[in-house]
Amino acid sequence: MWRHPVLKVALLAYIGWGGWNWFSNRPFHPPDGVLVAVSDPSQTEALGTEKVQVGRWTLTVRAKYRITARILARERYHFDTLSDLVPEDLALGWGPMSDNRILRALDIYQADRFYFWRAAAHSPIDKDSIITHSANTHVIPQNPLIARQLSRLRPGQVVTPAGELVDGVRDDGAWIKTSLSRNDTGAGACEVLLVSDVTTYL
Repeated sequence: MWRHPVLKVALLAYIGWGGWNWFSNRPFHPPDGVLVAVSDPSQTEALGTEKVQVGRWTLTVRAKYRITARILARERYHFDTLSDLVPEDLALGWGPMSDNRILRALDIYQADRFYFWRAAAHSPIDKDSIITHSANTHVIPQNPLIARQLSRLRPGQVVTPAGELVDGVRDDGAWIKTSLSRNDTGAGACEVLLVSDVTTYL
């Protein structure tokens, strides 16, 4: 194989990409304790039907939204239906879901645009509290600066993304709808956030 320079370069590039992806997404390790006080995200319903154009997507604003939360997990997407609009998803937790002592009893991961959790038998938190204090958020950067800020986020950090919850339709008919509730689960339960501001605290 090493006699073929193209294969060698491709393998080295793949290894380098994997290493950089691991380094840039390595977890931040905050201290024990509640990092984000128990409070629901701030949401104000939109009065009209404001439209925003992002590439091939027409977005309809549903609500103003601001959330301060710990990043439980972060997943980048490059090739799926939504990746041209939503390059990454953030699984976010607040209140008890921002505390290491709770999170150690949970297995959390993301795949296929969903956020999954599994609680250990000795978990100190009940199912309803997990559902109402965590959310998977599809984040849409409003501009290149916001895109760079989002790309530098790491699991374990406390972050405040703010902007607008939106529904979207692409010119080929693809679509996405935002959740407007913190109590729902399953398909359609993710927030779709057009991010206009990002603040990190850890």
